[in-house]
Amino acid sequence: MSRIILINLARFILLVFLQVFLLKNITLYNLSTPYLYILFILLLPFEIPNVLLFILAFILGLTIDAFYDTPGLHAASCVLLAFVRVLFISITVQKDGFDNEPEPTLSVMGLRWFFTYAFTLTIFHHFFLFNLEVFRFSEIPYTISRFLLSSLFTVFLMLLTGFLFYRRKERK
Repeated sequence: MSRIILINLARFILLVFLQVFLLKNITLYNLSTPYLYILFILLLPFEIPNVLLFILAFILGLTIDAFYDTPGLHAASCVLLAFVRVLFISITVQKDGFDNEPEPTLSVMGLRWFFTYAFTLTIFHHFFLFNLEVFRFSEIPYTISRFLLSSLFTVFLMLLTGFLFYRRKERK
């Protein structure tokens, strides 16, 4: 149990560090900004209690808000992401199916499931984040293109990260 806590703590620190000091400065034509930090919420174990999931999502969002100087935008988006994660996992994963698989990683769940999972949750997060950020009807075309391109860029980085740390399943 303490191993899982240490791994997730290291993942939290690493992803916040990458987001704040590297990815914050990467923007493609002012349309696509990667938000890889949400991978922390996506990779939390299946059996994490919902209350703890929402608290961790809120803390992650507040941490990013502190560095981005956006009061509550990322915190609200991360809490929504945690809620959609709970719904997605309850719909797609059988209750008895993840006793042996502790976390929803690419190597455990497979490419098709992980891509669908990451893309769906990223779309929800980015759509909510960018609409909260702009909050004007006159900016709808720009906001739509921005959230779609940012979502694709973020999911690409998630898959790249997943393949970097990919471990083959051992057959029993």
